[in-house]
Amino acid sequence: MTGGGVRWLLLDVGGVLEQVDDAAWPGQFRTRWAAAFGLTDEEFSARLSNADLPDAARRTGVDDEYWGKIGAALGASAEVLASMRADFWDAYCGTLNQPLFDFLAGLRGQVGLAILSNSGDGAREEEERRFGFAAVFDPISYSHEIGVTKPEPEAFRIVLDRLDAAPADVLFIDDVPENIEAARAMGIRVQLHVETTDTVAAIRAAVSGGA
Repeated sequence: MTGGGVRWLLLDVGGVLEQVDDAAWPGQFRTRWAAAFGLTDEEFSARLSNADLPDAARRTGVDDEYWGKIGAALGASAEVLASMRADFWDAYCGTLNQPLFDFLAGLRGQVGLAILSNSGDGAREEEERRFGFAAVFDPISYSHEIGVTKPEPEAFRIVLDRLDAAPADVLFIDDVPENIEAARAMGIRVQLHVETTDTVAAIRAAVSGGA
């Protein structure tokens, strides 16, 4: 990263603001609930694949339809489906990266704070209820609301327009190398998140103009 201080910090959620292993939890969720229904992982996945689920990653207002079709595909009672749905969101959201969140909250007024996250319909409500992101970040851009997912360039173009910012005005922080490279290709400054201490140091440098 080179140049003066950034005007905006743009953060991913899962794996950055939230401590959650996005590569692991979906498989663990599948195995857990396949067993609950007396199915193998493959049988469970096949039923969901045949359920004609709406694209909850790029559409809003489909959360109830999505889970209703899952319930029908599995023959789940309303009570069991509600338990499964709650377990999904607990796994999806993980726990708050409190040190990073607190550090960023302390930067309010010094630099703009925004979110760009691949998401499922319902994520805004679930994450807001748990973590109160809206008190720190504005705007918050979820893929299911903007209709496009990272690493597609359009996702970044939409957010740059919302920020009224040039690419070099923004430091983008994500834990997925593919997303980092897509942002870098557009001229956005980037930081691959691995350890919170390293990310905090990179943010300090970027905000001060030393990056």
